[in-house]
Amino acid sequence: MVPVEPPPILRGRGLTRTYLLGSVEVPALRGVDVDVTRGDFVVLRGPSGSGKTTLINLLGLLDRPDGGTLLLDGQPVAGMDENALADRRRDRFGFVFQTFNLVAVLTAAENVEYPMALRGVSAGARRKRARDLLAQVGLAGKDDVRPDLLSGGQRQRVAIARALANEPEVVLADEPTANLDSKSADEVLDLMQLLHAQRATAFVLSTHDPRVVARSRRVVTLHDGRVEPEA
Repeated sequence: MVPVEPPPILRGRGLTRTYLLGSVEVPALRGVDVDVTRGDFVVLRGPSGSGKTTLINLLGLLDRPDGGTLLLDGQPVAGMDENALADRRRDRFGFVFQTFNLVAVLTAAENVEYPMALRGVSAGARRKRARDLLAQVGLAGKDDVRPDLLSGGQRQRVAIARALANEPEVVLADEPTANLDSKSADEVLDLMQLLHAQRATAFVLSTHDPRVVARSRRVVTLHDGRVEPEA
């Protein structure tokens, strides 16, 4: 018998999303097909306004499409209520945002612990895991430092550690190098590739940065809300 391959973690078919700007409808996605498989390293490439962030938000269950079908492990997402979506975001996805989105009044370790606290992990276990993750991303000894005392590259490393806190299957990163200098951007990309290799976690990165594109296994090019065919 020919072995049956498991479905992709995420499969989108004909995804559409339109926003209202005043009374004007602005289409962000116009029928996008995309798959995310286990251990993927995918880059969503395109200029500003091409639909990259919208697609990241749909794949991360942060938003719902207006049309099309999005499947998680072969099951339609459309029928899930908000609580079910929140549980899946917490347990199966990690997020790295362009502006870091760290909680300013929490230390680096407390920021990493936060997703684990939402999951009910004990204080001792989450403290140890946060310390271990910060060491893994090169921030050993920075556990008790607040974000405003860290550089941009260090804050993004904290964000990556936080994204990995609940051992997600997929990490979604929206323009992860946009607010970093060249050296910090290269260091963050090196780190993501290392973590991908070590953990077989799927990474989906949106970007218009050619340095990110050059490191990808697979590139999905978006333009005006549509996927451009491969050359």
